[in-house]
Amino acid sequence: MKRFFHLFPLILLMILAGTLIQSCGDGSTQDEPSNTVKSYDHAVATSWNLLFLDVERHAPGYRPGPAPRALAHLGLAAYEACIPGMPDYNSLANLFPGLSIPAPDNGEFFWPEVVNASYGYLMPRFFPHVSNDLKQKMATLESSNESKFLSETSQETFNRSKKRGQEVAAAIWEWSTTDPYGHEAYEDPFGDYDWQANYQKVGDWVPTTPGPGKGMFPYWGKVRTFALPESAKICRPPLPYSEATNSALYSQAIEVYAQNTPTLSYEAEWVGEFWSDDLLDLTFSPPPRWIAIANQVLDKEHSSLETALEVFAKVGMAINDAGVGCWNSKYYYNVERPQTYIRRLIDPTWNTNLDNPITGDKSITPSFPAYPSGHATFGAAGAEALASVFGYSYSMTDRCHEGRSEFVGTPRTFGSFFEMAQENAWSRVPLGVHFRMDAEEGVHYGTRIGRYVNSLPWKK
Repeated sequence: MKRFFHLFPLILLMILAGTLIQSCGDGSTQDEPSNTVKSYDHAVATSWNLLFLDVERHAPGYRPGPAPRALAHLGLAAYEACIPGMPDYNSLANLFPGLSIPAPDNGEFFWPEVVNASYGYLMPRFFPHVSNDLKQKMATLESSNESKFLSETSQETFNRSKKRGQEVAAAIWEWSTTDPYGHEAYEDPFGDYDWQANYQKVGDWVPTTPGPGKGMFPYWGKVRTFALPESAKICRPPLPYSEATNSALYSQAIEVYAQNTPTLSYEAEWVGEFWSDDLLDLTFSPPPRWIAIANQVLDKEHSSLETALEVFAKVGMAINDAGVGCWNSKYYYNVERPQTYIRRLIDPTWNTNLDNPITGDKSITPSFPAYPSGHATFGAAGAEALASVFGYSYSMTDRCHEGRSEFVGTPRTFGSFFEMAQENAWSRVPLGVHFRMDAEEGVHYGTRIGRYVNSLPWKK
């Protein structure tokens, strides 16, 4: 017994040592940096995305596909640059062939500057042809953030952080340039696509007026995706074409026609204009709308920088993949717009409710096939990404267009992101640019795409 009491301190020491070794071995605390991304607020990330919305609003050729593609790369770059300070998250770089992320330097990082440097490097490269005023806004934001962050950390840490952000952004940029269908597509949205050669039967898409007279981004279905597999780049088939007055398609045409015949109700006009986002120089485009919504939620929740980086990477990838899958489906099914069907079979004088207050153009219809709706697909994908972070019953008031005088921008309140996606999709019907089937399939397909993104191995 006396021998046991003499040995007890030694036994206890051995047990404690074994516990410490096990703790280090499972990576629970020993390898975690003391200065993590979640200890900072989201302000630097949301400031860059607010600026993105302003830049994209005035950038010709970026809607609908190039804008979400840029957001996906911007979001991924900031996320990957900060992974060393996000111990609960995984790098996704190994999922993307050809992408190699540089290892971080040894030492402490000031994570807001890592994010600032990443956006500051990439955004001008994704928008090289915008006005000098917009280019200056990008340079000013980066510089003002740098001044602030230099006052909050040492010169050595600042320099290391800036280098980290720029190095990862450069790797993402080089990888993005290897996508032949996505890189610089804004320079030629139409390509050599001949819509007449693809018009095979009544009910196929034809350009409408006013408009460019040809199909926008006909090859966008070949752009690189982040989570959507090749086998899933097509949505379900549309209703069969029919001119019979008792057919489902004719019924849906009458539904569109009845929205503004004789007049459009105030509620329908409000919903249609609230979600439109169609027009260059008037608002940002429909896919970045979900970044504008994300900004509002991050502010409301006082979210950390870590949460913001997850949100912006997820939403960016989701709307990028939504655009690719949707446009692949659009040009595969090649369904005409309601305006064409209604004017041919119901009322040759009928007009849509999409007008441009800047140019004065009336009765506009977007210049690409109808099915499925891009608005609906983008919206459902973005909503699914947001719900994966903030919850599937998250309620909010969307103030994206509060105070606008050119259209009804009064805020609208919703009980969930999915409810927002459904109204966004339906808004295209009273506007006169989509059939119900376009909207419903867009929501179904976009939700499916968002789930592919959410299923990536984000967390450990």
